[in-house]
Amino acid sequence: MRIRSRMRAAMVAVASGEKGRWALWLPVMLGIGIAAYFGLRNEPPPWAGAGAAGGSIVLAVLLRRHVWLLPVLFGVSFVAIGFAAAQLRSWVVDAPVIERKLGPVAVEGRIVAVEIKGRGSRLTLDRLSIERLSAERTPGRIRLRGWREDAGTLRPGHRVSLLAVLHPPPGPAMPGAFDFSKQAYFLGIGGVGYAVRRPVVLSEEDSGGWRLAVGKLRHSLTQTILASLPGTPGAVAAALITGERGAIPDEVLDAMRDSGLAHLLAISGLHVGLIGGFIFFAVRLGLAVFERFALAFPIKKAAAFAAFAGCLGYLLISGATVPTQRAFVMLSLVLLAVVIDRNAISMNLVAWAAAAILLLAPESLESVSFQMSFAAVIALVAAYEALSSRRINREGGFRLLLKSGRYLGSVLLTTLIASVATAPFAAFHFNRLALLGILANLIAVPLAALWIMPLALVSLLAMPLGLEHWTLAAMGWGIDGVLAVAKWVQGLPGATYMAPAGPGWVLGVIVAGGLWLCLWRGRIRYFGVLPILIAVAGWLATDIPDILVSNDGRTIGIRTERGELVLPFGGRGFTVESWRRTVGLAPDGKGPPVESVPELQCDGQGCILRHKDRTVALVRDVAALEEDCRRADIVISRTGVQRWRCRGPGLVVDRFDIWRYGAHALYLKESGTRRRRVGEDGDRPWQRYPRSRWPDRRQY
Repeated sequence: MRIRSRMRAAMVAVASGEKGRWALWLPVMLGIGIAAYFGLRNEPPPWAGAGAAGGSIVLAVLLRRHVWLLPVLFGVSFVAIGFAAAQLRSWVVDAPVIERKLGPVAVEGRIVAVEIKGRGSRLTLDRLSIERLSAERTPGRIRLRGWREDAGTLRPGHRVSLLAVLHPPPGPAMPGAFDFSKQAYFLGIGGVGYAVRRPVVLSEEDSGGWRLAVGKLRHSLTQTILASLPGTPGAVAAALITGERGAIPDEVLDAMRDSGLAHLLAISGLHVGLIGGFIFFAVRLGLAVFERFALAFPIKKAAAFAAFAGCLGYLLISGATVPTQRAFVMLSLVLLAVVIDRNAISMNLVAWAAAAILLLAPESLESVSFQMSFAAVIALVAAYEALSSRRINREGGFRLLLKSGRYLGSVLLTTLIASVATAPFAAFHFNRLALLGILANLIAVPLAALWIMPLALVSLLAMPLGLEHWTLAAMGWGIDGVLAVAKWVQGLPGATYMAPAGPGWVLGVIVAGGLWLCLWRGRIRYFGVLPILIAVAGWLATDIPDILVSNDGRTIGIRTERGELVLPFGGRGFTVESWRRTVGLAPDGKGPPVESVPELQCDGQGCILRHKDRTVALVRDVAALEEDCRRADIVISRTGVQRWRCRGPGLVVDRFDIWRYGAHALYLKESGTRRRRVGEDGDRPWQRYPRSRWPDRRQY
């Protein structure tokens, strides 16, 4: 009894000591509810979310006198609210999706976005009319690949006619991989494809609301930047000002990722903070020149309003991505605190920003931009709160460091904290870790903060006067410096580590441990280290697929005993890049030739793989089926297989399995062969698999 009483007293003491931090867990509860909705295998009843939210709130009100129950009840209520918000959002964005490949077909629609993508362009169209599709089955939006020259001649608002090949948004390249069809569902994109004939402009529509007006402005600014500052510096400048990153060459993006500088290309807290801070201090300094005005009016509050207006404009022209939204909400709360003469509480700002984004766009929870952005900010705020509470910035050796190099020390510490906080997400989503990112950031971040971003703001102000050429040229000098640093660090030994893919639960446990570590203040916070260690151990023990089959059956990947990925039937593009990242290889690398793999023998009819005491037949020609069915343990066929004529193998995967369930992943273990299929992940509105109708032969 004494032990139980002591434990209860200790728990009460801990809870009382952390009472001021309880509210920080409310957006976490929202996130749990959202994750629960997206984690379901099947769509819940329409009333489930609203019923759970309403019932939990009523229960909390009825039991409000039980003080010890209130935290639990409020937590459950916010979990239910998050679930309801995700379900409502899914219902609101629901729109028709193209069911099968079409084309070439005549397409007519209004351009809402024009982007440069590598050597071509990408058009987003709405208000569509598509041949062979009725109005009820026509998607709200589609994306098409076109010609690079179109990016200069076409602009948002043009109504165009063209000939295109369309197909549904593609599903994951393998089970558990990134699902573009899910992203497209929440973006309202019901089809993708490519143009086979250059678009013909029919007219220009002016009635499109503020979104179309902003789209036109962004496109105009991007074209102005690329014309005034050609080449890679202009592409990077456009990414920093308008958020359009499509013109940046792939080798430059790889260098920025490998050197840990990719965050400079994604408009986030650094960029918004610099723009807002520059406007705030410039306006306040300018008003302070007029002595009588400065004494009679609150110029500090006027500067805050000016900074808010400037950051709102920057939010709109930069594309309003999740990191930009988070930074804008937080900066707005800081400026509001300035206006009402209140001190802003940093971690509360993060909580309010997260809650606002999760309620408005619940699908953001699963986006890498949301996860990495908030991970970095939460870790930085928690770390600096801990340093401030211990007075490290005022006492001991740290004081000398701040006096001798305050800015350099803060950049080093900030980079270290942000790198550690975002490392699990970079490894999970991109299978890549920049091990020398601290070195690159020490040079590049001051250059971006003191030179590039101030000139970006000056360039925006100079564009109406036609003077942007000079300011953009100076901005390009700084960009050249950052790119030089990125390429230098990329070339250093050990700059990058490629991590194999991990299961979804690993990231969830790491997030739970990280939040526990950052949101609490007392010694109880250190319990968050335990789940992180468990998750890392689970990640290291994760099985890697031995055989991968694409969702069209035309590409097959084999992981050799040396850990390499070989493609017996060839293949390239996003699918192969995703596979290489999954097994811990560089996405832009090349696998060994088939002839150099001793366990693989191929001819014109297919291949025979002897791997881990199993014989796997990869069939290209139906003529090889009879023999392969007799001697193989596993048969993977690009043609249809009559199962009653192929009873020998323990597992058969044919084109109809692939058509119905999508991409396959096979794990060859001593205990047997385990198979994962995309279609087994569930049946949700955004998923293409599993299919129930008989396949259309024109798709093969």
